[in-house]
Amino acid sequence: VFPSLAQAQASVANEVYQELGQPSVFLFCPTEYCSSLCSPSPSQSCYLQTIGQELLPGIGVIWTGPKVVSQELSAGLLEEVEAVLRRHPVIWDNLYANDYDCRRVFLGPYMGRAPGLMSRLQGLLLNPNCELQANFIPIHTLGTWFRSELGGCAHPDHAGMEPVAALGDSQGPQEGSYSPQEALELALCDWVAEINQQALEPGR
Repeated sequence: VFPSLAQAQASVANEVYQELGQPSVFLFCPTEYCSSLCSPSPSQSCYLQTIGQELLPGIGVIWTGPKVVSQELSAGLLEEVEAVLRRHPVIWDNLYANDYDCRRVFLGPYMGRAPGLMSRLQGLLLNPNCELQANFIPIHTLGTWFRSELGGCAHPDHAGMEPVAALGDSQGPQEGSYSPQEALELALCDWVAEINQQALEPGR
């Protein structure tokens, strides 16, 4: 029926999206969801070019970065992806993911993401460790990173931006001031306080 996989996927996604009344959040994960899966590159991928052309503009497209688990995300790479997809990508960040190797648990701070990325994103999702308690530092430091990005976001009309900004206190990091080490120290202080509080609860 369809001349290519990309056209088939875009057609089905568009039909479901419209059938649901074009919801404000509707995400599509492409077969080529990172640079290493693109042939020969994101900008020259026939698959991604078709997805960018055919997928309705209200549909968000998931992207993990240079690799499935990306150590770094740069503005240059996101510009290339944005151009071929014709929209800002939604980053599905696998920095902490360990479902592929449960012997690995990353307890470090959120890092390797260039300052000013928020203006190039439609959203960011964090794929956490499989171990629930090990995600305190990942989520806490992601929050610190996000707060430091808010001031420089070039798209204040993004859904959810203003309410989150209102939650920030006067001692939160300023634009461009994110330090992974400082974020880690803040997270550790709060995590110890949380652990101590839980230890005082009845039955602990």
